[in-house]
Amino acid sequence: MDAMEALYTTRAMRRVKTDPIPERVQKKILDAAIRAPTGGNTQGWRFLLVDDPGVKSRLAPVYRGCMETLWGSIYKDRIDAATAAPQEEESVEFMKMFRSASHLAEHFEDYPLILFAFCQYDNSGGSIFPAVWNAMLAARTEGVGSALTSVFFLQLDDMRKILGVPDEGDWHFSACVTFGYPTGRWGVAPRRPAHEVSFRNSWDGDLGLKIPEPLFSLD
Repeated sequence: MDAMEALYTTRAMRRVKTDPIPERVQKKILDAAIRAPTGGNTQGWRFLLVDDPGVKSRLAPVYRGCMETLWGSIYKDRIDAATAAPQEEESVEFMKMFRSASHLAEHFEDYPLILFAFCQYDNSGGSIFPAVWNAMLAARTEGVGSALTSVFFLQLDDMRKILGVPDEGDWHFSACVTFGYPTGRWGVAPRRPAHEVSFRNSWDGDLGLKIPEPLFSLD
């Protein structure tokens, strides 16, 4: 697969089949992850794959509880606004995300493979998120969709207990990624143009260029 296709089409894929992920693909996901750069080359990371139905069934209600808290706090105003004006473009886009994220919560235990990423000593994410992204890109090259979430931070103790994460060692939860073969099609995710969120030399410095359309297309 062309590198640009992987970069442009590796977006959150939450609607997936329950078909198991072959060991060959799991190996590729993990091996790609550990090739990523890491702060000081310390490689202070731990990746935990979860595919046991019993473990997933214990994690699922914890995840759903986290999402209920999230919807009722950080996203409450946006949910209220979208409900009040459902025809607005911003409301339509938000509700697409809301339904997709809610689907993940409702079907958490049905995802065939889930990866938990932990980083030792560094809670900034800088030493492990390149590895997590590598894992997601590797999955994409094998036709496997993925979706990253960190909402478990709202019930860390429960999640850590289920997974047996030790209190010692200063291990920080970084991300949870679900994997599965998508039920839908791959595509380039719509986003605000880069020139609307990018600047040059200072916080609001003129970027000096525009990118009105994606520079890659599947057409």
